[in-house]
Amino acid sequence: MAIDVKSAEEIKKMRLAGRLTADVLDMIGKHIKIGVTTGELDKICHDYIVNKQKAVPAPLNYQGYPKSICTSVNHVVCHGIPGDKKLKKGDIINIDITIIKDGYHGDSSKMFILGKSSIKAQRICRIAQKCLYIGIQQVKPGVRLGEIGKAIGAYANKNNCSIVRDYCGHGIGTQFHSEPQVVHYDDGNTASSPVLEAGMTFTIEPMVNLGGFEVTTSKIDGWTVTTKDRSLSAQWEHTILVTKEGCEILTLREEESV
Repeated sequence: MAIDVKSAEEIKKMRLAGRLTADVLDMIGKHIKIGVTTGELDKICHDYIVNKQKAVPAPLNYQGYPKSICTSVNHVVCHGIPGDKKLKKGDIINIDITIIKDGYHGDSSKMFILGKSSIKAQRICRIAQKCLYIGIQQVKPGVRLGEIGKAIGAYANKNNCSIVRDYCGHGIGTQFHSEPQVVHYDDGNTASSPVLEAGMTFTIEPMVNLGGFEVTTSKIDGWTVTTKDRSLSAQWEHTILVTKEGCEILTLREEESV
């Protein structure tokens, strides 16, 4: 498994791409309201990325994906396609943003809650965010990549939630997806997984379900992934740089403190 180690110049470009990605999530928050459609949110993000940031929305036309962002609501795990669906009170939605700036990618996602939601919805959003932060806390040079998923999976299991196994984090840079694959559960291969080095960049993005980990992909659009048991799902994502001392969150938002 060849994992790219970034140069100082590449890291500088990754920081810019990461900051712009975070800016999109900061910007879109005020537009996420009851009654807005996911298609409208897609248009707002697209226009902001293209016209203000002078960047490229990476998902658009990527392997045939038709929109600029992913909008995954309630039991949709990932890759929800924006459209005419109106958000309603109590919904939870994941907004997944990936941009390309000067040839380099930034990738991040965040959960939003519409008005007063159920305790279950609030709980899964909170646990999923904690799973991400626990994964990030494992990152430093010399650590095995598998320790990330091992720690995330243990926390999810302790809270009677499950981790989706069909999708994982990924290396990122000039490519949207590259090595390594970052699993978010204990797959039994930690001891043989790659050792982290300063300069590596990858995403951590656990998808956490209230029910079982099994998912299904829409036969209609070929993209939308939902929980098989229709339980709620939540996900948070950051792009991470391994540093000499530990790690840096390249997509850290203004309102976050990790």
